[in-house]
Amino acid sequence: MQWETHFWRKIPGIILSGSPYSVYDDDAPHADPGIYTLGVPILGICYGLQELCCNYKGQVARCDHRKYRLAEVQISRFSGSGNSVDALFEGLGDQMQVWMSHGDQLSVMTPDFHVIGWTNTAPYAAIAHNSKSIDGIQFHPEEEFIGKEIVRICEICGPKGRVIGAVSGGVDSTVAAKLMHEAIGDRFHAIMVDNSVLRLNEAQQVNDMLNKDLGVNLTVVDASELFLSRLHGVEDPEQKRKIIGNTFINVFFETEASKIEEAAEKKENGAEAKGKIEWLLQGMLYPDVIESISFKGPSATIKTHHNVGGLLKDMKLKLIEPLRELFKGSNGGIPYY
Repeated sequence: MQWETHFWRKIPGIILSGSPYSVYDDDAPHADPGIYTLGVPILGICYGLQELCCNYKGQVARCDHRKYRLAEVQISRFSGSGNSVDALFEGLGDQMQVWMSHGDQLSVMTPDFHVIGWTNTAPYAAIAHNSKSIDGIQFHPEEEFIGKEIVRICEICGPKGRVIGAVSGGVDSTVAAKLMHEAIGDRFHAIMVDNSVLRLNEAQQVNDMLNKDLGVNLTVVDASELFLSRLHGVEDPEQKRKIIGNTFINVFFETEASKIEEAAEKKENGAEAKGKIEWLLQGMLYPDVIESISFKGPSATIKTHHNVGGLLKDMKLKLIEPLRELFKGSNGGIPYY
């Protein structure tokens, strides 16, 4: 690759991201060594740390067991070795709680680097080049929220509590569903209702993604004829929203959720009952909360069909809303929280 081109001279920095691969796998992705000659800051995250270390003659080995837990990183300072070494954690404390999620880690320290962070089981949790703006961290900074939320969900639901949740295949409900699955596994039941106005083959695509690819326990319900029959002849948009919302409640709560709850409470082959469904997962964000609250004025009916306004008045389920305090943005069409 021609690293001397005008495009590469303009980039402010490079992030080597995480990956499910091991750097030693035959088909593992590798960065072109030319990136290290650009003179721009480079940050390696998890697999990215291991990748840059391999380029600088370090060694990576498989852990005794996969690390997936909260950890305390101790920060090391090297004030006498130049600003570049301490730059990554400048302004932060001497300890940092992070979420570890890896099966490999650096086993032999690469020359030309300092250790700037370590844990009891990861002696090279963070490293920095002696003279260049090249850093690596074994943990995922964004996973601090994920890890804490998984712990919180497990504490809320306990060892047997079961959860149901509606998914659409959109970003918010998919993230919430995957987060719940990571926390309690198949005790979470996702339901997708085909309301007849989905895109071509969308229900099957969502099923493939959530069920097959992400491992989420998903039931897809084809209620298209019911929705179409109730919408027939209706032209007013607000009335359509209310019909769709009410029909969804009928299908989700009164039919499918009842089936799942009945099955969960039954004893199978003499075993104990699976546990009662106590919780409802919602993938709402903070803007959804704002738009769905009814105030005086024209905003009162912005989203009458949305999550907040679409719950049964006598619903006995308690809500779990792991994304409730988050906002969502977009960078080049890719959403982020």
